[in-house]
Amino acid sequence: MHAVILAGGKGVRLRPYTTALPKPLVPIGDQYSILEIIMRQLSQCGFRSVTLAIGHLGHLIRAYVGDGSQWGMEQVDFATEESPLGTIGPLLQMRDRLPEHFVVMNGDILTDLDYADLLNRHRAGGSDLTVATYARQVKIDFGVLTSVGGRIVDFTEKPTMDYRVSMGVYGMSARALRPYTPGLPLGFDELVLDMLAQGSGPAEYEFDGNWLDIGRPDDYDRANAEFGVLGPMLLRQRLPEAA
Repeated sequence: MHAVILAGGKGVRLRPYTTALPKPLVPIGDQYSILEIIMRQLSQCGFRSVTLAIGHLGHLIRAYVGDGSQWGMEQVDFATEESPLGTIGPLLQMRDRLPEHFVVMNGDILTDLDYADLLNRHRAGGSDLTVATYARQVKIDFGVLTSVGGRIVDFTEKPTMDYRVSMGVYGMSARALRPYTPGLPLGFDELVLDMLAQGSGPAEYEFDGNWLDIGRPDDYDRANAEFGVLGPMLLRQRLPEAA
């Protein structure tokens, strides 16, 4: 089983933390980086090979990860993003060395999703792309109006909207990348819209466990504040005491 970790972003939303460190290396709970937690999780799920797509401060990620053997990895390689290529663009440059089915994930998320189960479900489902989704509620701080023909027909005061959002974790098949040109930017949104236009929309992997997008400052603060509780769930083991 193979995973690609997208770790090339500049982490603008987390500045000043990301001024000297790439976002996947920011500390969580004063014990681990986000990337170490991800690598440990992948290893626990049975993954033995990983490709890291790097860019901003990528040399620090190379030095930190090394050959990955400290987490039980047998093969780790790197793909350098010289200019921003979007979420999917980096995969086009490495597609010739990817297996037919693999997991793709952002390098700034914390979740206890079972990556092996996601990949197995993707393989069995036959779709080119399987998107892990999570329920989010968004509170609107205004009264929401519905109008038809210049007349208001409905009103809701400060509603809460329920959505299923992409978690930034995907099961993918190499054939999904074949129509695109390496070296050109390609976003996740473009890929999904192209698939929908062709009548072959992605499959969904619904998840209701723990998920934090550490690119969001409030989730980063929550992860640090609650790591004593979240840590054992994320790593499925007793964590060592802080020094």
